[in-house]
Amino acid sequence: MEESNEEVKTFKGLGVCDELVEACEKLGWRTPSKIQAEAIPHALEGKDLIGLAQTGSGKTGAFALPIVQALLQAPQAFFACVLSPTRELAIQIAEQFEALGSGIGLKCAVVVGGVDMMQQAVALAKRPHIVVGTPGRLVDHLSNTKGFSLRTLKYLVLDEADRLLNEDFEKPIDEILKAIPRERKTYLFSATMTKKVRKLQRACLRNPVKIEVASKYSTVDTLKQQYRFIPHKYKECYLVYILTEMSGSTSMVFTRTCDSTRLLALLLRNLGLRAIPISGQMSQAKRLGALNKFKAGECNILICTDVASRGLDIPSVDMVINYDIPTNSKDYIHRVGRTARAGRSGLAISLVDQYSLEWYLLIEKLIGKKLPEFPAQEEEVLLLLERVAEAKRISQMKIKEEGHKRKRRGDDVEEEDRFTLKNAKSLKKSKKR
Repeated sequence: MEESNEEVKTFKGLGVCDELVEACEKLGWRTPSKIQAEAIPHALEGKDLIGLAQTGSGKTGAFALPIVQALLQAPQAFFACVLSPTRELAIQIAEQFEALGSGIGLKCAVVVGGVDMMQQAVALAKRPHIVVGTPGRLVDHLSNTKGFSLRTLKYLVLDEADRLLNEDFEKPIDEILKAIPRERKTYLFSATMTKKVRKLQRACLRNPVKIEVASKYSTVDTLKQQYRFIPHKYKECYLVYILTEMSGSTSMVFTRTCDSTRLLALLLRNLGLRAIPISGQMSQAKRLGALNKFKAGECNILICTDVASRGLDIPSVDMVINYDIPTNSKDYIHRVGRTARAGRSGLAISLVDQYSLEWYLLIEKLIGKKLPEFPAQEEEVLLLLERVAEAKRISQMKIKEEGHKRKRRGDDVEEEDRFTLKNAKSLKKSKKR
């Protein structure tokens, strides 16, 4: 492969056609990322792919470019289907396909939960080239939408494949695999890949090329990572202190439960900080609204569950705070991958209390290094204690008032947040102990 080093510095050198090279330039993609440089030539040769790369490394482009190029050569409806574990990621993938295909009339349909089925059925009736969706909703359409089938499909992509091969998605994925042709190209892309070879074989990859452009579980070099060991009772105080110290920064704060996102966002807003929550308990419209406010800079602090740890392209995040340490250490990689993207620097701070020390040590073991401590004088932090306690009391009263209304509405918890709720229950049990 050495002799091709000069060539792979351009998309044209990888074999991408002129129309798409132009589309890449319009999107500001000057040179291919590592995963794109390695995956695109194999994909253009017609190979099945397993691509492992850090989050923020350009995986979407690595599968979208070969698919759009193949579509240009043989245009047809329902040419490719991309599956994603979360709605936001599905919407974002569709946006990238549409941007790449804007000059060639590419049509894309998004089929995800939380949005009117009829509206989606109308989009499918227009016979789009690309269908992007979450597995459950795609199965709903395959079963119930007249005239819709994927029998002529040429490409299947499983993005965030390790999560799609989880048991929660097992049944819908099986049904989708039965409904599509065996003769097709299949791409699996993910930041991490667990040992699910049997499930990968079931997904019908044929002699796939495996591309790994980073060590198995790594974070990018431009990311500064720190932790702070704190008593649980001062956790909110430390969060407010860090966010106040970094007041000009764009920050994402990860919590374990949907309820925490709401409480912390209210608490921070009561203290004059521009925070907004996003979680699986919110309607799809509210989630997208929150995301757009954050992207537009109206709010500079996004409080979120792991729903937001994968695939969301928010390019200007300066800092990630792990307010709750993830119980699955691989989720740490995805969370901190929201910052220090595309060569920029970033900061990740983990707040470790007496209940989460064990999980934090597993993270250090996974990334293979001991992290430095975030410097702060506790006396200085505790000057905020009274104000934070009062803001929390006001927030809890507001949530209590709204709780009855929400119960009457009967909001659903979405499939991608089940893990979060399970973790919350196990945490409560461990605290009681």
